[in-house]
Amino acid sequence: MAGVAGRLARRWCPGVLRSPVQVTCAPALQLHGSRPAMRATQQDFENAMNQVKLLKKDPGNEVKLKLYALYKQVTDGPCNTPKPGMLDFVNKAKWEAWKELGSLPQETARQNYVDLVARLSSSEAPRPARPTAEGPRSGSDAVLVSSEGAITKITLNRPSKKNAITTQMYQDIMQALKAAGDDDSAITVLTGSGDYYCSGNDLSNFTDIPPGGLEEKAKNSAVLLRDFVACFIDFPKPLVAVVNGPAVGISVTLLGLFDVVYATDRATFHTPFSHLGQSPEGCSSYLFPKIMGSAKAAEMLIFGKKLTAGEAFDQGLVTQVFPDSTFQKEVWARLKAFSKLPPNSMRISKELLRKMEKEKLHAVNAEECRVLQTRWLSDECMNAVMSFLSQKSRL
Repeated sequence: MAGVAGRLARRWCPGVLRSPVQVTCAPALQLHGSRPAMRATQQDFENAMNQVKLLKKDPGNEVKLKLYALYKQVTDGPCNTPKPGMLDFVNKAKWEAWKELGSLPQETARQNYVDLVARLSSSEAPRPARPTAEGPRSGSDAVLVSSEGAITKITLNRPSKKNAITTQMYQDIMQALKAAGDDDSAITVLTGSGDYYCSGNDLSNFTDIPPGGLEEKAKNSAVLLRDFVACFIDFPKPLVAVVNGPAVGISVTLLGLFDVVYATDRATFHTPFSHLGQSPEGCSSYLFPKIMGSAKAAEMLIFGKKLTAGEAFDQGLVTQVFPDSTFQKEVWARLKAFSKLPPNSMRISKELLRKMEKEKLHAVNAEECRVLQTRWLSDECMNAVMSFLSQKSRL
């Protein structure tokens, strides 16, 4: 079995539940409630397990943990196994999800499992396409691509997760940028849905460990990041960031590779790399000192100072700040006017502005990713990420 369905089958079918899973530390699973009548039979439970294999979409880390915990509660009863070690991210999160169920009766767990699978199956029923000015360009839920006149718009669409970027979203954004570079649009815009522009890397990406272990994970992640940033370095058209809210991590460091950055006055810009035992990426170690000066760049990239929109404008990271109440109206009016300019002229002008630095930017990108690969394998980084996830789970 291939794709998501195959991965789900390996992760959730009986007998293979020890396989690696993506994990995010989530709030209490809230599965202790009882139902007035228990109708799910053992056959219903087995049918639900088979139905999981047929799911086409990854249901997300929190849901997968619920499925695992309920399955264990049904088949083994309350958790009574030793707690895995702190650095065993995957099994520790699975153990905690199971332990959270406490003494939940097996019959109740079985009913909850059947109900959850039924909801997942129902959610995959075909839905109407999202309307845009010229129709949808992408069927992805987390990364939407649409056309608005001569503008290609790429929208990060995980508002409930503050648009945190998953591994799949990295791939989706790269694909969207490559398509936008070849389409008939004049300019390309990246923005977010909801209150956030982007909260950076989804830290659950760290816990999807392949068979080769942490070393293989770090290597694969470094390659993915290098290729992702390279798409921004090489993008041939005017690229505009419409920062509709707070930005964190890689969504901030990439801004130096955009041609124009417009921000709402409630946006903030935060790069907490040292807090997470990591180091800068997105060519920010080279571009930020050029943009804002070495001292201001160090304050931001080393010490994690969070900038307001006004401070980011003063330091040259943001092109212009708009009042939040008129942000979308003013920005899109301006972008539509820009999109009417001769497209080839804009491409040639961008090429002249970037041509002399492209080789340097690719070299910086490669070095940043090499350093990050070593950081991800360090005890300092692992402990910092675990501490962050533990704090998040208590919120």
